[in-house]
Amino acid sequence: MSRAEVVESARPVSRLWTFGLLRNELVTTFRRWRTLALLAVLAGVPILVGIAVRIETGDGSSPGGGGGGGPAFIAQITNNGLFLVFTGLAATLPFFLPMAVGVVAGDAIAGEAHSGTLRYLLVAPAGRSRLLLTKYATVVVFCVAATLVVAVSALAVGALLFPLGDLTTLSGTRIGFAEGLGRALLIALAVAASLIGVAALGLFVSTLTGSGIAAMATTVGLLITVQILDQIPQLHALQPYLFSHYWLSFADLMREPVYWDDLVKNLGLQALYAAVFGSAAWARFTAKDITA
Repeated sequence: MSRAEVVESARPVSRLWTFGLLRNELVTTFRRWRTLALLAVLAGVPILVGIAVRIETGDGSSPGGGGGGGPAFIAQITNNGLFLVFTGLAATLPFFLPMAVGVVAGDAIAGEAHSGTLRYLLVAPAGRSRLLLTKYATVVVFCVAATLVVAVSALAVGALLFPLGDLTTLSGTRIGFAEGLGRALLIALAVAASLIGVAALGLFVSTLTGSGIAAMATTVGLLITVQILDQIPQLHALQPYLFSHYWLSFADLMREPVYWDDLVKNLGLQALYAAVFGSAAWARFTAKDITA
């Protein structure tokens, strides 16, 4: 058998192993008590917001709200429970969602090294590059799952505590409930896409250390630092390049017509961070001596 035939015959085995590894990573990640606790906290945020709004507006009046996406959404919750989905995502995106993603991403490689299982994962046909890609894919799936947990929890609580039906956009126009539900799904996907940069950053940090706790703490610390930098007026020239700067642009999906400028900037910035830190993680991981 020629070398080309050997390589060709090995490809199905490698693909099957990669699929099996991805499935195993997903099952392992979502069975961890830490992951379940993170998802429970995320699901609890819109529940608390919904109950708080219901208590505050027990007479049916609307809560006060100023300008901006979050307060504007809050002011509409009593009119339509679907707005609790947008409010829940706005409340969790600045800290809770990226923190959860940072914990999962930071533990992806460093956790395996700390537990002594990383070498065993590498003794397989996929190699380091596919293992790293599988880890990143798992974190991205968690980004989507965590965002949907917030959205579904908020929708359930909104339907239970408030009326549903046609809703008024932030531009003042009326849209049907089905279209509003579709926009809620688009917003959830936009929020999930906003986290892929954080996922790549956490994965890169995870390749730098053999301690899962250190990687998670460093990633969360970087998230907090970036959030602080994004609030300092003197750094306005730097802020458009911070991965968190356009996070709340998802609110523009609730305008008529939709404002796409900041949404496109956000997606482009996340793709850039994913490419830069994903490449850095690959360069580090493929050249790293695995001793655990």
